[in-house]
Amino acid sequence: MPERTVAVASRSGLHARPAKIFVEAAARQAVPVRIRVGDGKAVPANSMLGVLTLGAGHGAEVTLEADGPGAEEALTTLADLLSRDLDAEGAEGAEGAEGAEGAEGAEGAA
Repeated sequence: MPERTVAVASRSGLHARPAKIFVEAAARQAVPVRIRVGDGKAVPANSMLGVLTLGAGHGAEVTLEADGPGAEEALTTLADLLSRDLDAEGAEGAEGAEGAEGAEGAEGAA
């Protein structure tokens, strides 16, 4: 069974927004993916509750595993996602959306 080990880059670890982004991406994969911390029990990567119960903080090494056609691609996609700071990416997107709404409101008031 193919595996990939990666350190969690998000500042808050796999909690809240980063976990949601990861779980949604895992659900889109062509094969079921499991995730575990160290030698712990693996949980389905598409389960929000399962991922949150891992308690994977910033810098924690997690192992992703999958089997079947498309497993390598799924592991690469999810490992790449975990190696990014999803907290920072999410905050930038939220700030951009708020700024756009504020600009539209200012134009409408003028």
